[in-house]
Amino acid sequence: MDKAGDGMATGKKKMGGFWNRRQKTLCSIGFAAAYLLLALLAGLLVSPESYGVDYGAKFLAPCFAHPFGTDEMGRDMFFRSVKGLSNSIGIGVLASAASSVIALAFGVTAAVKGGIADRFVNWCVDLCMGIPHLILLVLISFMMGRGQKGVMAAVALTHWPELTRLVRAEVLQIRSAQYVQASYRMGKTRMWAAWHHMVPQVLPVYLIGVVLLFPHAIMHEAAVTFLGFGFPPEVPAIGVILSESMKHIAAGNWWLAVFPGLLLLLAVMLFDVAGENLKRLWNPNSGNE
Repeated sequence: MDKAGDGMATGKKKMGGFWNRRQKTLCSIGFAAAYLLLALLAGLLVSPESYGVDYGAKFLAPCFAHPFGTDEMGRDMFFRSVKGLSNSIGIGVLASAASSVIALAFGVTAAVKGGIADRFVNWCVDLCMGIPHLILLVLISFMMGRGQKGVMAAVALTHWPELTRLVRAEVLQIRSAQYVQASYRMGKTRMWAAWHHMVPQVLPVYLIGVVLLFPHAIMHEAAVTFLGFGFPPEVPAIGVILSESMKHIAAGNWWLAVFPGLLLLLAVMLFDVAGENLKRLWNPNSGNE
């Protein structure tokens, strides 16, 4: 009787650990999604007048009227940082979505077609990963004319290689399954089997990759803008704000860089934690802990 009770307790403990992991994952995803929506909506609702120029209030330290202080033109850093984060997140979402679609198409095509298509995709992956990432971002953004269009194209065209390899590896394992071979014998084409059998099977890995791709996208967007190859100075963006703050931070105006950087760091950490928890939960070994 005692052994049976111990066994039930052990089973409940294992089940409790699983539910705890799932609850943590759902909470992290919920916080990340709420932060994302809140930042986007707040950025849309913020009017340009709220962070307009006011030379009579320049370089004010954080206070009740200006929680994030003001900059060298007297612009309110709270509203400007919120608007800048909204712009950065918007670019990150669009660019990571476009990059993930490229990765899915390339990964599935390389694994299903094989031959020349597989060699071409692998060559593109090696070429993209062989060039230092930041240099490639700057080059593409410069070639596309900088600005919003340039930085979006740069992020979208440089973040697909790793996810392409993951998708390709998953499809290579699935394409030899019996139900896939049966569909071939029934006269179905490779692309039909890929769309109806293989893509649904790789969607979990694909979605986790998209979540993990997003923080890299917004960080690299901010980095390219910080270097002067992204958003123009007149557009509020985290990279622009941090670049301008470097001119005045040595004079003791620490708030110009700290608060915008914390907003960006929080967004990156939330989505990174959500992606890592999803990956652990989907993994059979860690998912049963």
